[in-house]
Amino acid sequence: MNLKQKLNAKQLLLGTFIKSTHYHNTEVLAHTNLDVLCLDAEHAPFDRGDLDSCIMAARTKNMPTLIRVSNTDHATLLSSLDIGADGLVLPHIKTPEQAKAIIKNCFYGNNGRGYAGSSRFAGYTTHALTDNLASNKSSTCIIAQIEDTDALDNIEQLCQIDEIDCIFIGRMDLTISLGETNPSAPTVLEAVTKIAKAAAKYNKCCGMFVGNLSELSHWQSLGVSFYLLGSDHSFLLSGAKQLREQFETATGAQNNEHS
Repeated sequence: MNLKQKLNAKQLLLGTFIKSTHYHNTEVLAHTNLDVLCLDAEHAPFDRGDLDSCIMAARTKNMPTLIRVSNTDHATLLSSLDIGADGLVLPHIKTPEQAKAIIKNCFYGNNGRGYAGSSRFAGYTTHALTDNLASNKSSTCIIAQIEDTDALDNIEQLCQIDEIDCIFIGRMDLTISLGETNPSAPTVLEAVTKIAKAAAKYNKCCGMFVGNLSELSHWQSLGVSFYLLGSDHSFLLSGAKQLREQFETATGAQNNEHS
């Protein structure tokens, strides 16, 4: 099964965000048993060359890779798919009309995704046009990120858009949109629950980032099956912290950072 099929089957999937633009971090994490990597071009300084190198690095180990795009302009969507991303995380989806207009540019067709047979997606001219059209339809994942209060009134309609493979809850932006500073505030939890229940009602895959992993069983019970947790940055920080703690335990030394 490809990633799109796994999302639609609501398999339990674990991935992480990549925040470092150099392809080495992507290449290293492609050797893990994670299900997917997500290049965060929305919040990290990826250019097209960086994304291209990272996608190529992930492909060395056949690691499925998403791009959270910096914007939903036609050129951005086109280049992200042409370099071989398995799918796109589309930020700030608010209305069905907006979602459908963006999604149209992700698929070949009249006034849709521009066609090039020379891209990595198309096997650098080695794939037949008909195969490329079929692959675009059967393998391109569309993940709509819900992170604004505007989207809450439209969530049921968004969950009924067939081309959306996953509704992804952007909990931190949703927290801020709701005027809160705590992602566990009652109003935030109510909104997240509303989104998860709407996805379940329409048999749509639901995903989210969870900071407190003790919450996972709760969200899983509401049907959330796709998780992007942590990042390469957090792995570096936690690994260094763990090494320091292990070093001090083994040597009896104390951290003298202020000495």
